[in-house]
Amino acid sequence: MADKKLPFSKEQLEAIIENHPTPFHIYDEKAIRENARAFKKAFSWNEGFKEYYAIKAAPNPYLMKILREEGFGIDCSSTAELELAKRVGMSGDEIILTSNDTPAHEFQLAKDMGAIINLDDISHIEYVEKHVGLPETICMRYNPGDLKQGNLIIGHPEDAKYGFTHEQMIEGYLMLKEKGVKHFGIHTMVASNELDPSYFVETAELLFKLIVEVYEKTGIRIEFANLGGGIGIPYRPEEKAVDLKFVSAGIKKLYEEMIAGNGLAPLKIFFELGRAITGPFGYLVTKVRHIKNTYKSFAGLDACMANLMRPALYGAYHHITVVGKENDEAKYKYDVTGSLCENNDKFAIGRLLPKIEPNDIVVIHDAGAHGHSMGFQYNGKLRSAELLLRENGDVAQIRRAETLDDYFSTLDFPGVKDFQV
Repeated sequence: MADKKLPFSKEQLEAIIENHPTPFHIYDEKAIRENARAFKKAFSWNEGFKEYYAIKAAPNPYLMKILREEGFGIDCSSTAELELAKRVGMSGDEIILTSNDTPAHEFQLAKDMGAIINLDDISHIEYVEKHVGLPETICMRYNPGDLKQGNLIIGHPEDAKYGFTHEQMIEGYLMLKEKGVKHFGIHTMVASNELDPSYFVETAELLFKLIVEVYEKTGIRIEFANLGGGIGIPYRPEEKAVDLKFVSAGIKKLYEEMIAGNGLAPLKIFFELGRAITGPFGYLVTKVRHIKNTYKSFAGLDACMANLMRPALYGAYHHITVVGKENDEAKYKYDVTGSLCENNDKFAIGRLLPKIEPNDIVVIHDAGAHGHSMGFQYNGKLRSAELLLRENGDVAQIRRAETLDDYFSTLDFPGVKDFQV
């Protein structure tokens, strides 16, 4: 069972709100660090093991700085994310560029930073060679097609726009070898928010088989295997977190049999998790504006899907706590909504909760990944602030809330840029 407790009391939260109006996202530094250390410990048997945090999950340099201090690298997929890595002081093999439909200037920036470039398509080999020049180290993304089932969020691999086919992987390594590349990696990612621990062991087996095959057919010894992301979190209280010890033990057994057993060790194991690292340790804090009773009861919040779009986009479940009423009976049924002019702007539908009243503080759990980062400005909604609950209990603002000046600042229309608010 997932524990859905909060890292702050009602009194602490009220004090925070006095200085930081709702809505806002707040992240628990202590819990993030403890989780990062536990993940590293689980795979400490592998020399060279590294987790490259998928910064798309929560692209804030303060969070990346914390994770870098814990020994994590960064997985980037855009120029802005590479720039974020640079501004945190990261370079070289601390960074992996895993992108698709990638422009030349993005490859150039990654190469200039010494980042590991993870190619998404066989045509990118000659594209990078022509426009940038191939670096000495290259990784390629494998799409196993119908050899591996995907899941609801990411879809079936054969329908995905990502990666090389099996045949293209062999051809690609031969091409890279002929063009002078000296160091090789392999990558795959075929699931998102998966809770079955066996899934990740099976993914490692799939990749290890290909590593052996590549060596047999090309003579290339792959130096690192990026098993991707996709480890889910228990959004629902009745769900169980992925057992990392089970995953690690299963991968270690395969490593000894398939990699070491074929004389291909050492092989560095990488991951690029985002959700599993920060997801459970971020919260969207909001207040109730109105209670509306028509054909249903609606609890209207000062947050909307611009602050957390997963429920509207995927029908995703996020646990909700009405602060101060944790012990009250959840016998009132609400649609918990925002103020966007879209009827799917709902954080919950038909959710049983304690009786809600205007000005109640509501906390939406598991918003530490794919929460603030997926925000938008539709309907003129402004992105909210991000806060960090420090280990000593202090609260720091790590991103201010947007203003109307921000909203109008990019418009190129006479008089609008000088519009005063």
